[in-house]
Amino acid sequence: MSGINSTRPRHLGAVLALLAFAQMIIAIDYNIVFVSLPEIGDKLGFGAQDLQWVVSAYAVAFGGFLLLGGRATDLFGRKRMFVLGLFLYAASSLAGGLAEDPWLLIAARAVQGLGGAFLAPATLSLVTTLFAEGAERNRALSVWGGAGGSGMVLGSILGGLLTDAFGWPSVFYVNVLLAGAAMFVAMSLLPDDKPQAGGGFDLPGAITGTVASTLFVFALVQGPEAGWGSAQVLAALGVAVLTFALFLVIESRSAAPMVPLRLFGNRNLSTGAGITFLFMATFGALAYFLTQYWQTVQGYSAWTTGFAFVLPSGSVLIGTIVGGKWATKFGVRNTLFIGLTMGLVGTVVLALTLGQDASYGVIAPSLFVLSLGQGIVFTTMFAAATTGVEAADQGIGSGIATTGQQIGGAVGLAVLIAIANASGGGETKDLGELMDGVTTATWAIAVGIALTFLVVLNFKKPASGDHVDPAESEPVAGTAEPVQASRTA
Repeated sequence: MSGINSTRPRHLGAVLALLAFAQMIIAIDYNIVFVSLPEIGDKLGFGAQDLQWVVSAYAVAFGGFLLLGGRATDLFGRKRMFVLGLFLYAASSLAGGLAEDPWLLIAARAVQGLGGAFLAPATLSLVTTLFAEGAERNRALSVWGGAGGSGMVLGSILGGLLTDAFGWPSVFYVNVLLAGAAMFVAMSLLPDDKPQAGGGFDLPGAITGTVASTLFVFALVQGPEAGWGSAQVLAALGVAVLTFALFLVIESRSAAPMVPLRLFGNRNLSTGAGITFLFMATFGALAYFLTQYWQTVQGYSAWTTGFAFVLPSGSVLIGTIVGGKWATKFGVRNTLFIGLTMGLVGTVVLALTLGQDASYGVIAPSLFVLSLGQGIVFTTMFAAATTGVEAADQGIGSGIATTGQQIGGAVGLAVLIAIANASGGGETKDLGELMDGVTTATWAIAVGIALTFLVVLNFKKPASGDHVDPAESEPVAGTAEPVQASRTA
């Protein structure tokens, strides 16, 4: 069976808990800093134009180095890159909490993003190689995805609680404890693994691929702030395109490419990367506009806004669990269609019910439905993208899928902000115009979700792993014993 590691640990439940915990750390770190941004800007003396880089430095490094992180996972071992990613998270979080100048904090956030670029593909590839394709993997991915949903909830709540009680450095120090603990557990719990990919390290491909990705994400992040016609954005995009073209030439001729171009012949992986792109460009961008709506239009405090996200984030958590079960029962394609339908209906109803005077209770049903669909799609799109990818390529395969996710988030947010600004929701302080911008962006998100249906049609029918009986056993490469789905528990 492709993608299954023959050195499976006995305590798979404990291993899955650790991998889910790592995913939760990534999700917490993504959300926890938002609530503390005003205090960070005030205490460290950030300029109005520079504060965004507390968030952007993380996003640029994360998105830019994902392909390198994914290939390093295959070349140097999943356990090694998993531990390295956690170490970078812990060390940079400590440096961030101790920072006394803006540039030090921005540098620390960039290293956090680098840690995420190694940790995310290592975590996902460990899930997809230690758990058998089909029912077992679907269940594992639902737990892994559920941890991400719970991390979003915890990040929002902890950000407000820690900032109010202990000050902004505490939102960084908490990551030192979480990542440090996970790192030490991983060293003894995860099985020792050998590099899966053959050949040497593709240094020219690594340099050009990373430069192209980093500059492209930088341009997307900086575009809304500096202007799409600004010299820095146009230069970054131009160099990114040229470097990417050079990267493709290098990869096509390399004996051991960083990103084997043959992987894009796997229809599930290439389609899955497209789904992760659109997922973050739509579902993933909605949180930004909900924050604007609650804090600016309706006057919620940061603390209250954190709790307002409990319902949608909790619904995402439920959806990830349901998605894993439904992917096994109904098939990957069908489950994606179900999740997207729920997301589309919920987003349309939300757009119809949003208003300056709308109570939380009025929009709560639509938030529940769309977030439930979001969780279902999240689990299922990764199950689909990793189907049929060989063990030696699971790291870079995970990196490709996750790169689509990160770049999709940057592209989607940039486009939606432009749409919202064009409809009157730019820097204006008029709440009515801002409300119009939020509503228009929500309608645009609904259109994007509808377009995702067309991409899902490209998945194989039936996709490998569809309609797998949960009780059905699957052989593990190198063993004579079947692997039961119940062993994930």
